[in-house]
Amino acid sequence: MQLLTDDPQIKQEEENRAMISEMIRDFGAKEIEPFKMEWDESQEFPRALFHKLGELGLMGVFIPHEYGGSGFGYHEYVTAIIELSKIDGSIGLSMAAHNSLCTGHIYQHANEAQKAKYLPLLASGEWLGAWGLTEPNTGSDAGNMKTVAIREGDEWVLNGAKNFITHGISSDVAVVIARTGEAGASRNASAFIVERGTPGFSGGRKENKLGMRCSETAEMIFDNCRIPAANLIGEVGDGFVQSLKVLDGGRISIAALSCGIAEGALNVAVKYSKEREQFGKPISSFQGISFKIAEMATKLEAAKLLTHQAAELKNKGKSVTKAGAMAKLYASEISVELANEAVQIFGGYGYTKDYPAEKYYRDAKLCTIGEGTSEIQKLVISREVLR
Repeated sequence: MQLLTDDPQIKQEEENRAMISEMIRDFGAKEIEPFKMEWDESQEFPRALFHKLGELGLMGVFIPHEYGGSGFGYHEYVTAIIELSKIDGSIGLSMAAHNSLCTGHIYQHANEAQKAKYLPLLASGEWLGAWGLTEPNTGSDAGNMKTVAIREGDEWVLNGAKNFITHGISSDVAVVIARTGEAGASRNASAFIVERGTPGFSGGRKENKLGMRCSETAEMIFDNCRIPAANLIGEVGDGFVQSLKVLDGGRISIAALSCGIAEGALNVAVKYSKEREQFGKPISSFQGISFKIAEMATKLEAAKLLTHQAAELKNKGKSVTKAGAMAKLYASEISVELANEAVQIFGGYGYTKDYPAEKYYRDAKLCTIGEGTSEIQKLVISREVLR
């Protein structure tokens, strides 16, 4: 997607995005494409790959140079996620979660000492980040979380568990939201930085997932986990306010992830439709297929425009609550739709693992669930519209 403009800043962004796209295509062809089905089948999390992504500057895309990041804006970040997710949604998901959740939370809300300590490690890919909000019995009802933090002298003691956490086992550091007040009360949660290796902090059960199988999703468990008081991010009671702001940006990430998976599905469907012949013609010449592809391409373009609109607002420091939710809602739903249509175009082969469509189909569904279900996005959007 390119904009017709003479604005120097926009032209620079387009050049950056073209450079990022080419870099990821070359990298992905060598380092991801040959192994992605093996990783998917075994559910292997390719930890070493993320060190390499860090060397490319993709583990701190929007983190300023002073903290070891690439110093790009959200348009470049969206492009990076789309390009990775066109190849493998699992890799796009892990890269996005690392950037927008853990690293993003520290960048947006931590103090200068915390930023100086953790951001260079995260942005370089030397360390991998996780972000813990969701719990087994509290999905969208985060105000009733069971994980608690109690202040004891110069330490906080954490007890509880988080689930559905990207990099819950393999992360080197996690931002964890824990309850510091009464259940159901306002401002009853706070955010903490917890390093792997801290006594009482461990990874739990790894989920056996339908899709996104090489992106690690697991529990994080806290059993009398003591952390320094200096690891509190912001003020006591700021946890939910911080989390909502982080999730606003995270929804742009999932919208981009959705666009990448949708584009990957469209690309393989177009390629197959040109190669597969029936009645002496490629099936792309039949209106039933060509019209299907036309609708897929149009919906993908609309999803990208919504996503980049949210990215533009994020770059300008404006509220992205409505725009991010709209982008996430629409892009995630059309990702599932396009992946479904790709399987249909492949016919019987689309239902087999010998062809690429089925993986896009399995991966796409998570986008309608993670970082707020489609129903939650509608709630967010309706509240914004009906203010």
